[in-house]
Amino acid sequence: MIVLRPAAAGLPRVSIWLRPNRTLSRRGLRRLIMLLVVLALAVAVLGAWVGNVFAPLFALVESAAVAVALRVAWRVGRRGERIILDERSLVVQSLPGRRCVRFQSCWVRVRLDEGDNGCHRLLLSSHGRELEIGGFLAEQERVELLRKLKLLLDEVNGQRRG
Repeated sequence: MIVLRPAAAGLPRVSIWLRPNRTLSRRGLRRLIMLLVVLALAVAVLGAWVGNVFAPLFALVESAAVAVALRVAWRVGRRGERIILDERSLVVQSLPGRRCVRFQSCWVRVRLDEGDNGCHRLLLSSHGRELEIGGFLAEQERVELLRKLKLLLDEVNGQRRG
């Protein structure tokens, strides 16, 4: 998901937030896990009633493993990137985390590169450095971000010349 926050009055900078598409809230995740646990235990009780005494134990282990896997997958969806563009620099911050890469806005180039798995990679490059951004975005979103970044960089560089 790409969220563009245009420059506010008096601040000549644009912020772009990149986040993976995630529709499940924390509350929804809890409800899903509880539903899966209840269903697994109901089937296990039915299995124990017909003679499989290990079914409830297996259901508890399986429920714990599924809950942990869903939680880990949900937490990975919190990652994101923030791109801040002003007249002097383009800054990419990884969220959550502390990685922050800065490029001069007049020298940075944006391009799509063919990746190893057939998907395109969106790269920022300047002065021999390259940085991939939006690796978690869908292919169409990367193309959209490429267009937006090129347009914004052209605007910023045009304002500097004019």
